[in-house]
Amino acid sequence: MSKNNAYKSGFATLIGRPNVGKSTLMNRLIGQKIAITSNKPQTTRNRIQTVLTLPEGQIVFLDTPGIHKAKNKLGDYMVNVAERTFEEVDVALWLVEPTTFIGAGERHIIERLKKIKTPVILVINKTDTVKREDVLKCIDTYRKEMDFQEIVPLSALRGDNTDTLVQCILKYLPYGPAFYDEDTITDQPMRQIVAELIREKALRLLSEEIPHGIAVCIESMKDRGKVWDIEATIICERESHKGIVIGKGGSMLKQIGSKARPEIEDLLERKVNLQLWVKVKKDWRDSDFLLKNFGYNPQDMDLRS
Repeated sequence: MSKNNAYKSGFATLIGRPNVGKSTLMNRLIGQKIAITSNKPQTTRNRIQTVLTLPEGQIVFLDTPGIHKAKNKLGDYMVNVAERTFEEVDVALWLVEPTTFIGAGERHIIERLKKIKTPVILVINKTDTVKREDVLKCIDTYRKEMDFQEIVPLSALRGDNTDTLVQCILKYLPYGPAFYDEDTITDQPMRQIVAELIREKALRLLSEEIPHGIAVCIESMKDRGKVWDIEATIICERESHKGIVIGKGGSMLKQIGSKARPEIEDLLERKVNLQLWVKVKKDWRDSDFLLKNFGYNPQDMDLRS
């Protein structure tokens, strides 16, 4: 078989409960930070598409929002995005934590996975947090629930055993040409990545003070040669939240900007002049119009278009 005929390419989705490390794993696999991470669940809101190109094949990863019980239209959208990917990919990676307890959320995912024909690889993440015998007990527990094509224990944070996962994924991809050129890392518009980096820093710095009701809108990005001028607005749901986001004398807003700026500069490979503003859009997570305005469009779903 010639080299071209032996080349593989396809789609792999990362699914699982919120906060199991899907974004951390995807960032680790592609070797670059694209998806934001925080200690809050449901950090990823869109289906982020990233690309890993290897000599033997190309894997297009989809990092979906965590599957959870929806509480508003944004929640409905996030769950819909996650579940619709099951049937559209060549292999599904289900991330779980290394425990023998299978909760209601995991059982919901198991029932969903039993109905699909897509090969499923069980990925037991965070193996660096438990003993080896605990990982083995976890494998035994999940193996009794359904038949997985592969079970791969790993640590996304440390990068342990991630090479094994890549080789397992390639086994289930069809032969064919690459979908993207080898320099492509993500299909995300630069504005969206910048907005997500700002949102990540806001989530981390605000900790438990603000619920998940913030979005970031890039008002303008202007390239002045050696410097990018970026103006962005942080959207929150209540007036009381606005004061917290701004902080005393603008201190919190300055912190968010100073934490986000270096990563944006790394991304754009030049200096950034970042201006942040805060606006209130009451109950935006339940507004179809505002959800679409902030980039959460359930219609943009076809993988191979």
